[in-house]
Amino acid sequence: MNIYFHELKAYKNSTLIWTFSLIALVILFMSMFPSISRDVEVFKELMEGFPEAVRKALGLEIESFGTILGFYSYIFLYVTLFGAIQAMNIGTSIISKEVRDKTADFLLTKPVSRSKILTSKLMAALTTLIFTNVVYVVAASVIVSQVKTEAYSMKIFLMITLTLFFVQLIFLALGIIISVIVPKIKSVLTVSLGTVFTFYIIGLLTSTTGDESKRYLSPFQYFDTGYIIKNSSFETSFLLVGVGIVSVSLVTSYIIYTKKDIQAV
Repeated sequence: MNIYFHELKAYKNSTLIWTFSLIALVILFMSMFPSISRDVEVFKELMEGFPEAVRKALGLEIESFGTILGFYSYIFLYVTLFGAIQAMNIGTSIISKEVRDKTADFLLTKPVSRSKILTSKLMAALTTLIFTNVVYVVAASVIVSQVKTEAYSMKIFLMITLTLFFVQLIFLALGIIISVIVPKIKSVLTVSLGTVFTFYIIGLLTSTTGDESKRYLSPFQYFDTGYIIKNSSFETSFLLVGVGIVSVSLVTSYIIYTKKDIQAV
């Protein structure tokens, strides 16, 4: 438990910064909705002038853009991007910071198994993400209710918002496996940004092709907000792939970490 609380303390400041950054992003974008909803036809005409590939890449749905959920879905793409960076940053630093700060050998001399060390760090990471999502959901709910111009489905709103946590879990798991595989990571932020933006760009490119199979290449494409709005459900196949990525990454991380040689000071 000491490791768990130590990790929570280490993540405290960054967690607060990321959480309030996500909330600030929603406030910034959603404050524009009342004006956009009043002139929605003008905005629709403007968007119709964009090539279809560009609209798909930007997540613009002409039919639903003037609705509160449609507009929220559009800005949520950027919220997810920020959230993915936060999760990737935490995952990548879980083990690598011990090597970088030359505290790995000190930690491993304690009467605690490696699997327990990794579990404690993982639980702390999950706690920070859960905190971020709970605070974000509450704040986003209040913000959306204040700027709405018509009734909307709270169920669909929560389903869309919940995908932030799902995407974060995927990138957290990817960050952890990178952390245990790469011997020494000098800059966690560089690795995190590089990985997340690579998948983000892949997602943008695959969204323009219309090929459903290519959506599996990027976690950002696993949760189509347009599909959620129309069907009030997630796409099962993509949900299962996400669960598979998280499971395989974590199991592999445990296996590698319990057997790898840790560089001493």
